Amino acid sequence: MKIVQVLCIIFILGSFLPALDQPHWFFRTPDFIRLQTLAIQLVLLILLIYMGWRFSLFNWILAIALAGTMTYQLAKVLPYSSLWKHQSGPPMGNPISILGANVLQDNTNYQAFMDVVHQYNPDVVLVMETNQAWEDALTPLEQDYPHTVKIPLDNYYGMHLYSKRPLKNVEKAFQVEDDVPSIFCVVEGPYQVPIQLIGLHPAPPSPTENDTSSERDAELLLTGKRLQESGIPAVVFGDMNDVVWSRTTRLFKKMTDMMDPRVGRGFYPTYHAQYFFLRFPLDHLFHTPDLVVGKMERTPEFGSDHFAMYYEIHLAKGAPKPDPELEPEEEQEVDEIIEEGKEASKVKEREEE
Repeated sequence: MKIVQVLCIIFILGSFLPALDQPHWFFRTPDFIRLQTLAIQLVLLILLIYMGWRFSLFNWILAIALAGTMTYQLAKVLPYSSLWKHQSGPPMGNPISILGANVLQDNTNYQAFMDVVHQYNPDVVLVMETNQAWEDALTPLEQDYPHTVKIPLDNYYGMHLYSKRPLKNVEKAFQVEDDVPSIFCVVEGPYQVPIQLIGLHPAPPSPTENDTSSERDAELLLTGKRLQESGIPAVVFGDMNDVVWSRTTRLFKKMTDMMDPRVGRGFYPTYHAQYFFLRFPLDHLFHTPDLVVGKMERTPEFGSDHFAMYYEIHLAKGAPKPDPELEPEEEQEVDEIIEEGKEASKVKEREEE
């Protein structure tokens, strides 16, 4: 019984660590595992009731706290389930289709990924964790995808973009870290409407990567700053190494008025592809309200630790223009997070010299 009580305390307190607004990976990890911890908390609650049916006051307190914590977690994740109402309006025009995939640099099953591309036949393919070997293996794609952006790197942050449609205003941006790129470009969408595409793959907070989420958070919010000045329909997609209910992602969506097609559809967990019980929704797509996602699928597995995501994006009929509104304290928070991320990147560079 004592073991159950100790576990209850750990999983009650741990669920609130992200609310402390500490960027260290230890405090951010519970955000990633909310679905898993919900299941564990349910089991603990059942065990607590079953094993302690003659409830002491302490057990009553634990049971109430556990139920309250589960309610808090459900409020975080429920909008991304199929029980919630869709955010998107009716589509208009033929879609532009996009495939985003973290292929895992060490994965050499190149043909399996090529088969996924041929299966979905998207207009645009964003490939992450690509080095020179992956670039060479994907060369056959250029027969159908003549417009390319190539950033081969051996640090697990290489990025390649392949497009059937011409690309304009192409920029290889290193927004926060000198070895972690993003891709900015403009592509022709439905009814020849230009759409800004932004591919991101910031480094995650973890014991083996960055100690804190500062760099990742700064990259996402810097992208948000640029989107505020864009003025055209936009799509941001890639392996964000974050979950959609995190504080930073919610700030990003609020400052840009961007929408998440997962809302009302499901979680679409994309990592880890080999362990069904340890999967998180890390690969995202956000779009401005003047666009709408029609078809949305998680692809078959192809040897990576991530699944790829496929989207069909239309113009939204009668959609309002983005009208983001941040409170003054939220604007200050955004600026502080960006400065913290830039400073963390400088510190990391000095330590590596």
